[in-house]
Amino acid sequence: MVRCWLVERDYWDEDLVTLVYATPDGERAHHRQLSSALLQKTSVTAAREIDDDDLNAVEDAETRERYAAEAERMARKYEPSDDV
Repeated sequence: MVRCWLVERDYWDEDLVTLVYATPDGERAHHRQLSSALLQKTSVTAAREIDDDDLNAVEDAETRERYAAEAERMARKYEPSDDV
């Protein structure tokens, strides 16, 4: 298990929300899609423990840098279990 930080939240027209949790270095990420109705019933925390097998490499260097910067910001501002 790897601690990953929430680095992105995207809202889609189809009533879906994508949450992206990334490793502190931004090298790997986990994408999770939820309906907005389910999102209201689910706790979204600053960090989550993600299984290694559920992490994918972040191919784009700019995205890796952005994810790493956001993970660092989240880690400074929040405790892992804080709702965000």
